[in-house]
Amino acid sequence: MGLRPGRTMRDVDKAAWSRFSRKRPRKSYIKAMPHQDINQFRMGSIKPDYNATFRLISQRDIQIRDNALESARQAVNKYLEKNMLGNFYFVVRVFPHQVIRENKMIAGAGADRLQKGMRQSFGRATDKAARVRKHQDVFLINTYKDKSRIIEHAMARALQKLPGSYKLTVEDKAA
Repeated sequence: MGLRPGRTMRDVDKAAWSRFSRKRPRKSYIKAMPHQDINQFRMGSIKPDYNATFRLISQRDIQIRDNALESARQAVNKYLEKNMLGNFYFVVRVFPHQVIRENKMIAGAGADRLQKGMRQSFGRATDKAARVRKHQDVFLINTYKDKSRIIEHAMARALQKLPGSYKLTVEDKAA
């Protein structure tokens, strides 16, 4: 079968189903938490003389699946490590808390006798996503101002992996 398309779960107006309790498992909406695709949120090295901050900012409310965030993070980090080793500090600013639930349907002959359709269709926890609000930072990179061309190219690679529309902003740090 494969992964369900991201367009089926981009709506951020729906109720959040992320309650998971280790102390009281009977109180949990989610009995088994899906695995975490993104594990590393800070990359590069911190230096006090960085003079520019680049931010990738969301232009609308959107829900980004954790595998898309991880794919974009890898694309940016790989490009920055190759082109400016040790001269950047890269941070993923969103965390995938939102649990995505899926009511899996059987397809094929005799499926109507095996399945109950939409009766008790709360679904199983299959994946995680990050809810991103309008004007919220998704990625942040601290580096030198003269490296802006490389950063723009790295963010263009990330945009190919992420759903939605984003804006890249640059802030100069006062010395």
